[in-house]
Amino acid sequence: MGFGIAGKFVITVLIANLIIASAGSSSPGTDIINGPWDEKDIITRDICIIGGGSSGTYAAVRLRDLNQSVVVIERKDRIGGNTQTYTDPTTQVKIDIGVEIFHNTSIVTNYFARFGIPLTTADFTVPGLVTKYVDFRTGELVNGYTPSDPTAAFGAYGAQLVNYPYLDSGFELPNPVPSDLVLPFGEFITKYDLSAAVTTIFDFGEGLGDLLSIPTLYVMKLIGLSALEGVETGFLTTAAHDNSAIYEKIQSLLLSADALLLQSNIVATDRTCTTDGRVKIVVSTPSGLKLINAKKIVLSIPPTLQNLANFDLDLTESSLFQQFNTTGYYTGLIRNSGIPDNVSVANTGANTLYNLPVLPCIYSTRPTGVPGLQMFQYGSDTPLPNDQVKADVLATLKRLETAGTIATATPEFAVFSGHVPFQFTVSASAIEDGFYDKLNALQSYRETFYTGATFDTQDSSLLWQFTEALLPLIVA
Repeated sequence: MGFGIAGKFVITVLIANLIIASAGSSSPGTDIINGPWDEKDIITRDICIIGGGSSGTYAAVRLRDLNQSVVVIERKDRIGGNTQTYTDPTTQVKIDIGVEIFHNTSIVTNYFARFGIPLTTADFTVPGLVTKYVDFRTGELVNGYTPSDPTAAFGAYGAQLVNYPYLDSGFELPNPVPSDLVLPFGEFITKYDLSAAVTTIFDFGEGLGDLLSIPTLYVMKLIGLSALEGVETGFLTTAAHDNSAIYEKIQSLLLSADALLLQSNIVATDRTCTTDGRVKIVVSTPSGLKLINAKKIVLSIPPTLQNLANFDLDLTESSLFQQFNTTGYYTGLIRNSGIPDNVSVANTGANTLYNLPVLPCIYSTRPTGVPGLQMFQYGSDTPLPNDQVKADVLATLKRLETAGTIATATPEFAVFSGHVPFQFTVSASAIEDGFYDKLNALQSYRETFYTGATFDTQDSSLLWQFTEALLPLIVA
């Protein structure tokens, strides 16, 4: 009996897991790490980067600039993380369904220019666009609803943001933590009379979860001073509306340099560095198990205990990572939705505070410029299975149809993407107790460095800025 690459990959993982389970060691996979290993299956690099998303990819490019040899481990068949671009097969129009905009900063413009990708000011206006405000729980229009003018409220919000300039990069919080940062954002809204801006903040902060209960810190991290500047002066996007293009070029670069392992997963790690001063990482790849010897690790994947199950975590690390709560964020494109091509449908609570929709739910839909193709965003307080979200999206459209809000249709997904886990938060009491001081102290601990949204925010531009600031510590 023969197996294709996929079959060999599954068997490799199963065998590796059996070895780990029988090892009986306090460090997962010690036996498999110790070998024996064929020389052709050993990869020696300065830095092993785990995760080929926005942060991990940027780290790989810049570390190579700094004369560091790298290898990137990515579980998917492509790099780029939440940056995803769909090409309509009929029109060949490209639509970014993940990361859509970037800040107009030198770190962004230089990065794209380096790979020959032109940028332009982002403009998502649709001529003749009509917005319908609908309670997606019933499918009915919310009669009489008109969004408030947020201008004055955003001025008041900005006046508070200037008190915390350090929030634009990482979680370097003062001690004690300012009390306003740990207020539930609903109380912060009341305290500073921000009610007119709530809907706009909610729209910008899709994926944050329950906006009114989340500590204000996380809202200010995502919608900070640089974000307000972008709202005022404009954001950037690729001229070809293909934000994935930069990752395609970087992927080719890394593959040609033998610096990227796709469809690969961590089987075991040993970061004790007791033998040759290097950490050991065993990786299952489509071509079998590989042993990576590296001086240091850069970890850019979401640090859930599930994602790190095969890491040799100690109590210091696991006690921090287990405190995180996470949300779910989903996006995609739907054909034959019944929604006209010039209509955007905003989920609006008919009888809720600030008319905010009730999660989990579709946030909104909007036209893409391709006839019959609508984009949607969906959020939940906790990660949900993709199938459950898909079923709810279709059920929601059925309610809109039954209520007569949209035409009768047979919707189907052109593409669907689950970004889970998305937002990482801890409780207000943990923030006050110095959680982020302890988390920041993990940088360089056990030869491991951390980047990614958990250590900053869900914003590629700011993540590149955060990673850039981390580079001197990594190469020191």
